[in-house]
Amino acid sequence: MGQIDSKVFRSGNSEAVRLPKEIAYGADIDVTITRVGDRLIIDPKPKKSLADFIALLREIGPPEDGVQKRDPVEAPNRPGL
Repeated sequence: MGQIDSKVFRSGNSEAVRLPKEIAYGADIDVTITRVGDRLIIDPKPKKSLADFIALLREIGPPEDGVQKRDPVEAPNRPGL
């Protein structure tokens, strides 16, 4: 895709840029904006899935000092319940 022009405008106390539909990411997409000199680079944030989270936990591994054991929970005797 070639070059597409747009304008900067005020939105409250911020500046905003309208992304024409030919290049828009879609609704409710989180983006990261990076300034490099006079340029702004807009990248969509990757969506994290449950599988990504599980893979990250496996990569981290178990705690070095092990997992603490809880004392057993003793339920009080409550007659009539």
